Amino acid sequence: MQYFHRTSAPADDVLEIADEFLAGKLAIAERSDRTRTYSGSIGTLKVQVRPEGGHYTLITIATDQVTESEADKTAKRLLGLIHKKVDPKHQLRGAY
Repeated sequence: MQYFHRTSAPADDVLEIADEFLAGKLAIAERSDRTRTYSGSIGTLKVQVRPEGGHYTLITIATDQVTESEADKTAKRLLGLIHKKVDPKHQLRGAY
């Protein structure tokens, strides 16, 4: 599955949030300036960030799972946390 989100958060902040959130769940398998690949018992998540349209950052999170797996729930939760960082009034909802 792939998830996309456009945010006003800088790319470095997005990757920092991902590193902090996923630290206890998954290990970093690959690391570059704009990409992180995390791997563990729930599967693999690949987080990519790139500048888009001025001051926006496009986030792409891909999992190696095909249905509503634990990896997919983790990816959605990460996007929710990034949204909350930009908009502190945002309420996280859902069972993920």
